[in-house]
Amino acid sequence: MLTVLLLLSLLPASSVVLENEYVRVTRNVAPCAQGAAGCGARVVVALGPVELMAAGRPRKMSRGDLVVFRPDERYTPPAAGEFLEVVIKPNHPPAPSPGVTITPEKNAMLFDGTDFLVFEEKLDSGQTRARHSHGPRVVVVLNATRLQQWPDGQPEVFRAQVPDDVHFNPPVVHVVKTVGDRPLRNIVIEFKPARPGPG
Repeated sequence: MLTVLLLLSLLPASSVVLENEYVRVTRNVAPCAQGAAGCGARVVVALGPVELMAAGRPRKMSRGDLVVFRPDERYTPPAAGEFLEVVIKPNHPPAPSPGVTITPEKNAMLFDGTDFLVFEEKLDSGQTRARHSHGPRVVVVLNATRLQQWPDGQPEVFRAQVPDDVHFNPPVVHVVKTVGDRPLRNIVIEFKPARPGPG
C-alpha cells in the first residue's frame, strides 16, 4: 500500500481523473502496471491508438478496446497515446443493489468476473432500451450524443454524453433513449451487488 501511495504522490494531479472508494482512474499513466501491493484488478481502456506489452507480447489497441488484468498480472503501459488505467480497489465496500436485477439489452459483454463486469454500452440514435438496472459503475464515454432517461420514481432527465468523460454512477433502474444524432457508445465497468451470506 505504501508503494502505491508513493507512486500516486509522484503523479501530476491532472492524471487522476476519478477516485472514490471503489476505483482510481488515471489518464495516460499506469501506476499499477506492475501490480504493486494495494492494486487490485485493472482495466486499461484505449482512448485512441495505443500499444501495450502483456505476457511478453505487444498488443495494439484502438479507441474503445480494453484489457482486464488480474491483481497479480503485470504489463508495460503504452509509451504514447491516450488511455485510461482503471484500478479496482481491493478493499472497496460491497456494491449496493439497484433493488431489482434486469439485464440491459443491446450491450456487448466484454468481461464477467466475480466482483465486476465490463461491457460496451451501445444504443443507436432513436432507439430505446427497455427498463433495466445497473449497479454502481464507472462510465467511459466514447461518443458525443444525448440521452433521455426515465429513472424509476423520478422525473425524466436529459444527459449530454461528452467524449472521454469518465464518471461514476450510482445504482439505478431506468429506461433510456438515444435522442442525439450519434449512437450511444460507452465502456462501463459495473460492480456486482454483494450476495447475501448463508442465512
